[in-house]
Amino acid sequence: MSRIGKLPIALPKGVSVKVSDANVVTVKGPLGELSEKVNGDVTVREEKGSLLLERGNDERQNVAFHGLYRALVFNMVKGVTDGYEKSLLVAGVGYKVLKQGNKIVLNVGYSHPVEMEEPKGITFSLPTPTEIVVKGIDKELVGQIAANIKAIRPVEPYHNYGIRYKTERVIKKEGKTAGKK
Repeated sequence: MSRIGKLPIALPKGVSVKVSDANVVTVKGPLGELSEKVNGDVTVREEKGSLLLERGNDERQNVAFHGLYRALVFNMVKGVTDGYEKSLLVAGVGYKVLKQGNKIVLNVGYSHPVEMEEPKGITFSLPTPTEIVVKGIDKELVGQIAANIKAIRPVEPYHNYGIRYKTERVIKKEGKTAGKK
């Protein structure tokens, strides 16, 4: 039995779930609406204010899908109620970020500023000129956009210049020591 898959998903107030005949789960909440197609061997049903996911048989792939789809549906419920956010820090001499309308402009050591537009369902906020907060209801999309921003200027290990997650710990390397006495 899948340890993750068998756990019920509690539905907070204001969240409604609809399961169509094609096994598409749609979750509506105060922040928006998300939907996900569930494999045919895993069924979703609502019972006493919670969601239960069950699988038809114990084949290896269905056992894996059972836990996977439970986690995806749980992330959808959490996303439409609380939302997700990732914080990034920009570190470097002269590195800064500006917000212009619905896009951010990064000055991160290139000969030109790098612009990135907000995709649908994502918002950028800049608490300081060196911090970017990516917010949205879709956990996968928030993580992907944050990774795309981070990839613009990866952290350089000798001076720790670049873009990193706020919770990420970067180990600084020691520079050259040859010729020193």
